[in-house]
Amino acid sequence: MKKPRSKKSAFLRESPLFEEEELFSISGRKRGTSLFLGKYTLNQVTAVLAKKNFFKEAQRRKLWPLDFSLDSSEYPLQRLQIFYKEKKPEKMVVDLKIKEGTFYPQKKIPSFFPASEYKFLILDWLTLQNPLLDFSLEKSPLPGQKHPGLNLGKKVFDIFVYLARLSRKDGLLAFPNYFHNALLFSRYLHFLNPEKMGEVQAIKVSFPEVSFKKLAWIVYLECMKDKKGRKYEWEAEEQIFPINKALISYFDSKAYKEKVKESQERHSFEIDWECYKKKIKDRGWNYKDLSV
Repeated sequence: MKKPRSKKSAFLRESPLFEEEELFSISGRKRGTSLFLGKYTLNQVTAVLAKKNFFKEAQRRKLWPLDFSLDSSEYPLQRLQIFYKEKKPEKMVVDLKIKEGTFYPQKKIPSFFPASEYKFLILDWLTLQNPLLDFSLEKSPLPGQKHPGLNLGKKVFDIFVYLARLSRKDGLLAFPNYFHNALLFSRYLHFLNPEKMGEVQAIKVSFPEVSFKKLAWIVYLECMKDKKGRKYEWEAEEQIFPINKALISYFDSKAYKEKVKESQERHSFEIDWECYKKKIKDRGWNYKDLSV
């Protein structure tokens, strides 16, 4: 680990672990672009990462030492990047765009949704990758990937939940840019719109013989059709991890689950394999696990 050079490099220090109450008493509610989420110093952020064993996992992958960058030029949206050894794009391990905000649904929501003003920790963008690894004939990327992932999705998600609880938010909110992100997030988050939840579930259960990665590319390459023969295009909608009791009750409600089931039964999809073969060939790919 590097020795601390100045206050600007304090993010690299071994930091004491704070309890939630201690973090609040130290940081208060001060807003400022030099603080993560306008409240936490970089030392406090590293305290959370250490508490949740992120550093230990990085060391296991030989991604050590780490360096950090916090860009607040679009505050309240902030970009936190973590690099292996030095701040270079090819050394990037984590790329996070995050903000706090009040939630305003972009789509029509059910009448039984508990209307209120909800405060969320909003994940605008997240990349987790191992810059020391590359893809091969046997291991192909998912859409948008430049390097293999860290296999730390659950651990990193737990960190976000911890931060949301720490800052007294009503929940976590994400807009999955890719279909496969939505599928992965669905282990922990629910679509606010039960119609969307049913749509994604229908795709998930319709092709049990198709691998997760291949299905991700089929959707990304727009080689899936609905029951009317129309090309299926992925459209992101809000996914939520609820902390607020009213939101938890909404997703646990019989009405929500029935709407999801109705939507799933109504949707029907098929894969246009000729489209997939052509687009795979056009890209010049020869990945074994993406072959038809």
